[in-house]
Amino acid sequence: MGISQYIKEIGRGARGAKPLTREQATDLFGQVLDGQVSDLEIGAFCLAMRIKGETSEEMCGFLDATHQRLALLPATDRPLIVLPSYNGARKLPVLTPLLALLLAREGLPVLLHGMRTEARRILASDVLLALDIPALKAPEKIANGTVRHIHTQHLHAGLARLLSVREVVGLRNPGHSVVKLMSPCAGPSVVVTAYTHPEYFEMLQTTFGTLGMTALLSRGLEGEVATDPRRTPRYDGFVRGVHQVLESQQPGTASEVPGLPAEIDVATTAAYTRCVMAGELPIPPAIKRQVEHILRLADQTVSETSP
Repeated sequence: MGISQYIKEIGRGARGAKPLTREQATDLFGQVLDGQVSDLEIGAFCLAMRIKGETSEEMCGFLDATHQRLALLPATDRPLIVLPSYNGARKLPVLTPLLALLLAREGLPVLLHGMRTEARRILASDVLLALDIPALKAPEKIANGTVRHIHTQHLHAGLARLLSVREVVGLRNPGHSVVKLMSPCAGPSVVVTAYTHPEYFEMLQTTFGTLGMTALLSRGLEGEVATDPRRTPRYDGFVRGVHQVLESQQPGTASEVPGLPAEIDVATTAAYTRCVMAGELPIPPAIKRQVEHILRLADQTVSETSP
C-alpha cells in the first residue's frame, strides 16, 4: 500500500504534473481517509494538489471514496438541505445559521456540517449553539422543519484529520473541496455550495453532472454558502446532474443592509438572527432569494423521484 506512486504523478509541479484517473483518485483518497499512509505522505499529497489543482475526474474519485466511508444520516421525509460550513466569518456576520433557520421554517429538514479549520473566524456552529440548537453526537434522522448541525469528526474521523492539516501547513487541500460537495445522507438531498475563485466553476459543474447531484452553486461570502447579503450573485442549479441557470448575477452592491450588525461576534450574530426570525428585522433580500432557489430545487427533487 501507500500513495507514493500517485505522488510521483501529481507532484511534478504545475506544468509537469499528470492528472489521476477517477479510479486512482478513489484509491488514493481512500487510503488517506483510512489512515493507511504516513503524515509525510499526507503532507506531500496536500501540497502537490494545492499546486496542481483538482480536475473534475479527480474530484469525482475523491467523493467516491468519501461517500463509501461516510456515516450517513437516515433518509428524511423531504429532501435534506445540506449546508457545509467550514470557513466562518472574518469581515461580515456569518449568515449560514439564518439561512438554515429560514429553510427549516419552510418545512425542510436542514443539516449543517463543519469544523474549525482556521483559528480566528466565527463559526456558524457556534452561532447555532448560542441559539440553543445543540450539536449532534452521531448521525440521526432530521425531522421536517428542523435544523441540526454535526462536527465532521462524527461523519468520518479520517476526513476531519485531513482538514486539520490546514492548521499545520496553512493551505487548503482537496478535503476542503470534498466537504463542500459531499452529501452525508442516505436519501435525496440538495447540497448548497459555493466557490470563491472563478476557475473552480467549470470543475464543479462537471463534477455535479458526472455524479448526478442535486445542488445549488453560487459565489460564496468568505467561503460560506450563505450569500453575501449586499448583492445577488449568479445561481446555478443542478437536479440529478442536469444544469440550469436559475438567475444571472445582478449588478451593484448595497452600501448597507438594514439591521445587519457591524460586529461579527457570536452573541451579536445570534441576536441578529433571532430578531430576523421574529420579524423584528427584515430578511436581507439576497438571503430571501437564495431560500427561494433552494426551495425550487427541493421541489424539483421531489418531482424527479416521484413514481
